[in-house]
Amino acid sequence: MNYVMVISTVNNIDSARNISKILVEKKLAACVNIVPNLTSIYKWEGNMCEDTEYLLLIKSVKDKLDMLKNVIKLAHPYDVPEIIAIDIIDGDKGYLDWIDKSLL
Repeated sequence: MNYVMVISTVNNIDSARNISKILVEKKLAACVNIVPNLTSIYKWEGNMCEDTEYLLLIKSVKDKLDMLKNVIKLAHPYDVPEIIAIDIIDGDKGYLDWIDKSLL
């Protein structure tokens, strides 16, 4: 399997929980960690923005990535959600096996 961690940010805990639960229920993610109180500084439509957000750390596999991205886009409150996939090049065998079993 080719494992990935997908990161995304949302503006409130309800959206974070909703997206996380959908992904796990649909077996697109084995686990989603929600990290609160992230400060994001960025420019949007020419304006400097500083917001408190929630970071989602989504563990999955590459085979499910396209569907995972589509589900995030449908459930996400932002017009342009952050969806970045990072290859997991190594990990504990037991944990990676658990990801496999969780996504069957």
